[in-house]
Amino acid sequence: MVYSSKKLFLFFLSWIMLIFNYNTSGYVATANSIGLNYGLLGDNLPAPSNVLNLYKSIGITKIRIFDPNTEVLNALRGHNNIEVTVGVRDQDLAALAASEEAAKDWVATNIEPYLADVNISFITVGNEVIPGPIGPQVLPVMQSLTNLVKSRNLPIAVSTVVAMSNLKQSYPPSAGKFTSQAREQLVPVLKLLSQTSTPILVNIYPYFPYASDPTNIPLDYATFNTEVVVVQDGPLGYSNMFDAIFDAFVWAMEKEGVKDLPLVVSETGWPSAGNGNLTTLDIAGTYNRNFVKHVLSGKGTPKRPNNGMDGFLFATFNENQKPAGTEQNFGLYNPSDMKPIYKLF
Repeated sequence: MVYSSKKLFLFFLSWIMLIFNYNTSGYVATANSIGLNYGLLGDNLPAPSNVLNLYKSIGITKIRIFDPNTEVLNALRGHNNIEVTVGVRDQDLAALAASEEAAKDWVATNIEPYLADVNISFITVGNEVIPGPIGPQVLPVMQSLTNLVKSRNLPIAVSTVVAMSNLKQSYPPSAGKFTSQAREQLVPVLKLLSQTSTPILVNIYPYFPYASDPTNIPLDYATFNTEVVVVQDGPLGYSNMFDAIFDAFVWAMEKEGVKDLPLVVSETGWPSAGNGNLTTLDIAGTYNRNFVKHVLSGKGTPKRPNNGMDGFLFATFNENQKPAGTEQNFGLYNPSDMKPIYKLF
């Protein structure tokens, strides 16, 4: 996507930001929005205050942090234009699941001190722990935190973040089906969320299936770079893999009796290095620019056309304490000088 000027892009972005409305009837998405994941697994990252200035300069008003980091949350004080998604750490789930009092203490320590001047919009309970050994801990923690939020009339939604490993089948999208473990652990969570139309947060990475089979999966299909239908699924035609994965998850939910539940794309992206010619600056830039264009277009997916979508790119910076290889190269900016790795915003 080519923008005539940075100012034009920021003006356009500011007008079509997603508007959240949280109340007892649930979550309503009325437009489309791009946010950024703010990971902290690096020993050379800029100060949070400088990162917030970066977000302001590129028009980002939604960020996701993976734990209630006090330095970041304190830096966010007074930046009410930035909506923050705060994660509960995976290692804290067991204690919170075992005791409602522990959940109260978690909120008192990690949320309450910031309510007056930090715009916390989401609490996410665990990151990609369903399906898995600690997956059953998610539902009781979500129930406790949801009850706490409701009892205090806080405009905060409580959900969890899941990966596409929950899908037993995803091709074609209409055959989307959950694994048996996902049916056991995820479906009760989805049904809890559906009571208030609170979204489930999903991580969707076309990079991974493409990298596993680059011979048979067209790169343009994986990177939103063609309008040609590659997968015809009954009356629905798919010209990009992202939509196909997204809709496979929607189909899987519907097979479990969960319909019309909103999805927020909590992570997507493409590494710019780490796996040879599958991870170049050009490919990463193409994918992320086209993802932004896709979300801001408001056209939705073939199964959910003209449906608002909220999407978070992963990630703000390359993080040198993540596993070596592609994991260290999903960032949009170099941490040392905060310069873009490739042109996006």
